Amino acid sequence: MTEITRKARITGRVQGVGYRAWAREEALALGLTGWVRNLPDGGVEALLHGPGPAVEALLERMAQGPTFARVSEVSHRIAPDVRPEGFEIRR
Repeated sequence: MTEITRKARITGRVQGVGYRAWAREEALALGLTGWVRNLPDGGVEALLHGPGPAVEALLERMAQGPTFARVSEVSHRIAPDVRPEGFEIRR
């Protein structure tokens, strides 16, 4: 199966609602590697790497987010093919 890497940007009410921890758990459950972090403008950014269908599944889930999140938009682009170890929450 082909592995892909995507960099995603999520906007809306996504900080202070457990979005990063939720995204990490979802990514690990799908077997993805990468990272997620808050942005100064109130958004969240994530790097997702793994099998194409799993990355696409997480991008779809990110549009919903955890219970208290209110996602306005999820945009993503192809990122350089990096192979991160594990999945971390960056500060």
